[in-house]
Amino acid sequence: MDKKDSKKPASIKGFSIQFMPYSEIRGLDSTQRIKKILGIVLSNNILIIQGRLKSDEETRLIEDTMAMIGHVVGFKGVELAVISGNGGQGFLGKFKGNLIKTIAGGDVGAITIIGPATVVKEIKRNPKKIELFLNK
Repeated sequence: MDKKDSKKPASIKGFSIQFMPYSEIRGLDSTQRIKKILGIVLSNNILIIQGRLKSDEETRLIEDTMAMIGHVVGFKGVELAVISGNGGQGFLGKFKGNLIKTIAGGDVGAITIIGPATVVKEIKRNPKKIELFLNK
């Protein structure tokens, strides 16, 4: 067997993808939401959340993860993307969307993807697709 044949193909370390309905975090305060999300992401999971966090929660999540870099072994941060399906709506559509957000307690028409930077290299989004690039 020569050296070419002895090379193993590049592989991705174990990870899983977890879906979380918004109802699972609706009743939690901001600190509890972030703690729950970080617990999942620190377990090497890519998390897909129905809905979106409040903007201050997204900011705090990023701040908390930046503070963890260098203090948690093997943790290199997170990749986060929010995809919202409310583009191009007229006045009535926006009114209806805001009413639903108010009743539901959050923007459930969006999807939030959060993954550890050791697994997720990049998340690209455009109107027709989401591309999730993984590290080898």
